[in-house]
Amino acid sequence: MSRLDSFIRRMTAQRDCLNAVAMQLADVPGAVIELGLGNGRTYDHLREKMPGRRIVAFDRKLAAHASSAPPAEDLVLGEIAETARAFVGIGAALVHADIGTGYDDRDAETLRWLPGLTAGLLCAGGIAASGLPLRHGALQAMPLPPSVPEDRYFLYRKL
Repeated sequence: MSRLDSFIRRMTAQRDCLNAVAMQLADVPGAVIELGLGNGRTYDHLREKMPGRRIVAFDRKLAAHASSAPPAEDLVLGEIAETARAFVGIGAALVHADIGTGYDDRDAETLRWLPGLTAGLLCAGGIAASGLPLRHGALQAMPLPPSVPEDRYFLYRKL
């Protein structure tokens, strides 16, 4: 599969998962945490699908298009593994993390801290959507939408 086709497949899976999750969380209070703002496309999609929710975005540096950047009070810059720790206990309804690199060694390092951080950010019953598998005792794997191939994207509910 070409890298372009792989990217399209990942973005389609991400969109389908986030759309499904937005509906499931309609009655669950709490903020949305976006780990990895990037160019802001997903942030913009979440803003549309989950109106009225506070969305706090984290990234190393601001690279988002101006129309897809959060307000200053909801943008946290720096190393996500460090900066997001200050938000543990926020009781987020959704944590979205699409910060995989495609390099096994780099992703293995991210997976040392991402599952625990994600569990700490979520409220009970909250959902994590991730491009990387999050193995953690407080996170239970959820079924994916029918359009999403297994292991292309991952959904978890916090116990």
